[in-house]
Amino acid sequence: PESGTPSSIHLVTTGRRAPCREMKRKAVTSLDELGKDGSFQRTANTQHNEKIEKGGPFPPEAGRYQLYVALGCPWASGTLAAVHMKGLEDVIGVSIVHPTWARTRPDDPEDMHCGWQFRAPGDAAVPNTLGHGAFDCDDALRPDPVFKAQVLRDVYEQAGSGVTKYTTPMLLDKKEKVVVCNESMAILRLFNDAFQDLAKKPEVDLFPKECQAELDKLNEWIYPNVNNGVYRCGFAQSQGAYEKALQEVFASLDKLEEHLSTRRYLSGRKFTWLDLRLFHTLVRFDPVYHTYFKTNLKRIADYPNLIGFVRDAYAVDGVSKSVNLKHIKMHYFTSHPTLNTYAIIPGSMGADLTLPHGREKLG
Repeated sequence: PESGTPSSIHLVTTGRRAPCREMKRKAVTSLDELGKDGSFQRTANTQHNEKIEKGGPFPPEAGRYQLYVALGCPWASGTLAAVHMKGLEDVIGVSIVHPTWARTRPDDPEDMHCGWQFRAPGDAAVPNTLGHGAFDCDDALRPDPVFKAQVLRDVYEQAGSGVTKYTTPMLLDKKEKVVVCNESMAILRLFNDAFQDLAKKPEVDLFPKECQAELDKLNEWIYPNVNNGVYRCGFAQSQGAYEKALQEVFASLDKLEEHLSTRRYLSGRKFTWLDLRLFHTLVRFDPVYHTYFKTNLKRIADYPNLIGFVRDAYAVDGVSKSVNLKHIKMHYFTSHPTLNTYAIIPGSMGADLTLPHGREKLG
């Protein structure tokens, strides 16, 4: 699961295919993004961020765009939630990758890149990249209908993209066969604003203007210390880097617990993009991050307001359709052999998300 931060993105906005094979560049993943001190440093990536607008080269049309999603990825799951929240199921096509990473160039001994693969429901179970385990191909999987690709890397390359991080979410124009956008925040905005005439629920607004200044201020510490903070713990390769990130994660969770003691959502009574992104981090915390990323000082279930917030957000119309705990756990515990060689998946699914949240009367 990887996506550029909203503030550290180099955008490709030409609307034309890049000659991606002019120069062979090394394909990378989040596991390659390390500082000299062993800290995880999510790097800026070449991104695509086109406008979808009437009269432009990418008009809002039903059936024209395909969203590529990994249900294990919090950033991608947020964009899928927006599809359901806005009622865009008949407008935006969706492809869902298998949660277990695979070698994307298995016949090239010099290219060890691993990433998202496509499988169809009922296909043979797949192992991790070291050959351990057998992870089934369930009914949630949706293959690539555009290029019939076997791995997401091929979708990017056949669409002429010049990126070397083949991330989800990614939005493709099926007519022009080009990548429109592969930055999660930008895709959220597109789904919120660009398809209003086609949305079944146009009244849903994840970006209320009156809340934006406060949300941006909150995001200045929630993103680096919580959304990205868990990765800074889990991918750290030095004790010092891990302990610094761990302290910042839990200091921020304590701060959020206090903040949400008087507010139903982060900015009050309106559920926004920031709530959605926080939810998709917190819903993964107890079943995955607590164990896998060693963020084990406390569970979200130990924070009354945070677990209430998670249950409240899960009950928002459309959000639960973007949560697949089986895929979430399978992705993390099977895709990084350096962290979990034999791909053993722990048993806990976290707290029951369907219990009453009791937050209706908060301001």
